[in-house]
Amino acid sequence: MGKIDHIDTNILKALQRDASLSQRELAEQVGLSQNACWRRLKALSDNGVLKGATARIAREKLGLDLVVFVMLRTRHHSAEWLQKFRSHVLTIPEVVDFHRIGGDYDYQLKVVTRDMASYDKVYQRLIEKVELDSVTSYFAMESIAEGRPLPL
Repeated sequence: MGKIDHIDTNILKALQRDASLSQRELAEQVGLSQNACWRRLKALSDNGVLKGATARIAREKLGLDLVVFVMLRTRHHSAEWLQKFRSHVLTIPEVVDFHRIGGDYDYQLKVVTRDMASYDKVYQRLIEKVELDSVTSYFAMESIAEGRPLPL
C-alpha cells in the first residue's frame, strides 16, 4: 500500500473510536465526500490495513470476570511442534490473545473466562495435547485499560 496520509489516519482513528459509524458520518468527521471516503475505505481494506469491524463487548456484563495472563515455556522449537501447538491453542475460545515472545518465556496467552473453575478447564485443555516445560498464570485483579486504540 502507498503511504498512509493524515486523511487515512483520521479515518482509522474515527473507526477505532466507533466502527459503527455510517459512511456518511465517517465522511463528515474526516472532511471527505461519501465517494472519496468509500474509495479510501476500500483501499485500506484491499491493502489489509482494515481487517474487518468488531464490537467491543463489556465482558463483565456477561459474567466473564476472570482475566488470566498465561506464560508458557517449552523445550520444543521444531516447526512440527510449533504448528501443532499453534493449532491446538487456537481451538480454545477463551484464549483471546496469543503471542510468541522473547525473554524468560516463549509464549503469552490472555485468557478470559468466568471464574477459577472455568480457567482450570482451559488449563487442562491447554496441557492435554502438547508438552510444555512450564505454565505460569497471572490473574488480573483489575482491568485498568483494555482494547485501547492503536497510537496513530
